[in-house]
Amino acid sequence: MIEAFFTEPWWIYLTVFVVGMASYIISVISGGGGSLLLIPVINFMFGPKIVAPVINLGDVIGRPSRLAIFWKHIRWDVVRWYAPAAVVGVLLAGWLFTRVEASWVQIIIGVFLVSTVFQYGFGKKKRTFKMKKWYWPFLGVGVATISTIVGGLGPVLNPFYLNAGILKEEMIATKTANSFFMGAVQIGTYTFLGALYGDLWVLGIILGLGATAGNLIGKRLLSSMTDVTFRKYVLGVMVISGLYMILSKTGVF
Repeated sequence: MIEAFFTEPWWIYLTVFVVGMASYIISVISGGGGSLLLIPVINFMFGPKIVAPVINLGDVIGRPSRLAIFWKHIRWDVVRWYAPAAVVGVLLAGWLFTRVEASWVQIIIGVFLVSTVFQYGFGKKKRTFKMKKWYWPFLGVGVATISTIVGGLGPVLNPFYLNAGILKEEMIATKTANSFFMGAVQIGTYTFLGALYGDLWVLGIILGLGATAGNLIGKRLLSSMTDVTFRKYVLGVMVISGLYMILSKTGVF
């Protein structure tokens, strides 16, 4: 019975744990994007069909530890606007999951992410537009819908957090709170659709344990960073994520 769930060699599970830990260390010190960094690795190891369910399950398991670590920094005023809309986005994605080819959407988002480094003057500008609270529900629906289909879009929200003046611990805490309930609905959606089963649960749980370790290490590194350094790391990860999305969907690699 147990063997039916553990179908891979032990070193595969160890690799998933280490990759999860490393990606979430980077995620904490650069404002998110751990899921997107995981996509090429999980895709290379297991193929594209399991990327979204496994990565989102790992996220759901890693989020409680991150919430506990950063709880006092959560901006609840943002959560109230974003989180309910994100749940609507996940439910919409459940209907679109098997019907939509999201490659062209990822290319557009990739171009947007790459452009942010120029918008922010390579980290010299603090803001590029005034972020209003009524923007958050629209972002919640859009980002949750697309991330449920493709497996991760964390960095795409970073410009909006930066323009709202939300940095470092506040950004990590608020993004985590916003996606906590969304993640639970995502897992229910994948299970209902038959996309999450057997060994995929094991891989997702191990990935989540690695993410938990990464959260703890990343918190210690983040506390010693300045706002300027953090902003530059955020922009750097957005550019790298954007380039990956463009190049992977245009057949370069």
